[in-house]
Amino acid sequence: MRDQLNYILQGLGILVFTFTLLSCTNESHDKNHSSIQVIKNVAPETIGAQGDSLKKIKKTDAEWKKQLTSEQYYVSRQGGTERAFTGEYWDNKQKGVYQCVGCRLPLFHSSTKFKSGTGWPSFYQAINSEVVREKVDKTNGWTRSEVVCSRCDGHLGHVFDDGPKPTGLRYCLNSAALYFVAE
Repeated sequence: MRDQLNYILQGLGILVFTFTLLSCTNESHDKNHSSIQVIKNVAPETIGAQGDSLKKIKKTDAEWKKQLTSEQYYVSRQGGTERAFTGEYWDNKQKGVYQCVGCRLPLFHSSTKFKSGTGWPSFYQAINSEVVREKVDKTNGWTRSEVVCSRCDGHLGHVFDDGPKPTGLRYCLNSAALYFVAE
């Protein structure tokens, strides 16, 4: 009887782990939502949040590796994903602004952060529609909407349409791709 109970508990643990892992891989994202816009041919003088220029930042791999930690490089420059519930900001409750770890462009305000239960920082809205853009991501056998920084093209995470009001979006991001500035 005790062995059967242990077997059942192990099975439940595997199910919970699988659900948590897949919670940031929802493939039902609506490509026609209007909260985020793909930026094409952004003029260098275009201004983003708080007077920040959206002029593209280009660096060599060597320059990125010198600036970023190995995890930050893996996530933001190679499109990696940190493990759920391990990132610095997934449970951060401080007020402030989340910036791109690569170029410090302000991306998300803490007032739009919410507890999604996924183990990654989640937001329902970017600071404005110019600071992030989407790319089609067909890795791992399904199609998702990757979110990248508009200025340095750093990978941030993915956006899904299962978030809270008012936008209905869930920007599921990696802590390693973000830099937090407290208010």
